[in-house]
Amino acid sequence: MNRVALAPTFDEAPASDRHTQDALLSIRDLHLDYGGGPVLNGIDLTVKRGQAVSIIGPSGSGKSTILRCINGLVTPRRGSIHIDGIDVRAQQSDAERIALRKRVGFVFQQYNLFPHLSVLDNLTIAPRRVLGKSREEAESDAHALLAKVRLADKAHAYPGALSGGQQQRVAIARTLAMRPDLILFDEVTSALDPETVGEVLNVIGELAGEGQTCVLVTHEMRFAAEISDEVFFTERGVIVEHGPAGQLFGQPRNERTRLFLQRARGEDRSHPPLRAV
Repeated sequence: MNRVALAPTFDEAPASDRHTQDALLSIRDLHLDYGGGPVLNGIDLTVKRGQAVSIIGPSGSGKSTILRCINGLVTPRRGSIHIDGIDVRAQQSDAERIALRKRVGFVFQQYNLFPHLSVLDNLTIAPRRVLGKSREEAESDAHALLAKVRLADKAHAYPGALSGGQQQRVAIARTLAMRPDLILFDEVTSALDPETVGEVLNVIGELAGEGQTCVLVTHEMRFAAEISDEVFFTERGVIVEHGPAGQLFGQPRNERTRLFLQRARGEDRSHPPLRAV
């Protein structure tokens, strides 16, 4: 897949060290406990602007928790998270957290659409209330985004009338409506019928191909191999191995990574080839 990085739309922030010089997202020594037991145990992760990064690993290995720490939904016990130089852990007030979440989109396993609002209203409510856009501007953007996710004819439908795959594509369009610098995808196909998985993955693949910075937690190994610039394999709250997708999937250095991939590929759901972007 040929991927073209978009030019940054924000000012460069001073990097704390040479490893974070070009990073949009930098995580260092992240620790988190639940119920007295460790969930994350020293996570280091860097994502550059325009990159697509996948986090893979067995259930319960801390993958989704990493995403929630990035977005400030969960507070780690120790460590640092910086997004474009902004210290996520220092954002304590509601206004600060809202400002952060304008820049970091989150697409969840469940679609979380407002069932009483039309698709168009689901896409325009946040840009109008949070970004201050006019109805005309917000609706124009929404129609363009619905065309992008191939749902141009569903603007006036309600979520209950859509399939799971269609609802998830609306959720992606709703996230894009906020023009985030970074999008986090948390197992967005796990609740879908296998026949609708491909339509959602194609949309994400196109976004990555256009240079949208994203971090994905996924069990779709073939998709992760195709889309990712870098892949992180986690187990028991530790990053066991990471590297370029071709290296990690083709020649994993760690025996645990190799065994996981061997088993995961046997269970991997098939999906249509990604469209060229």
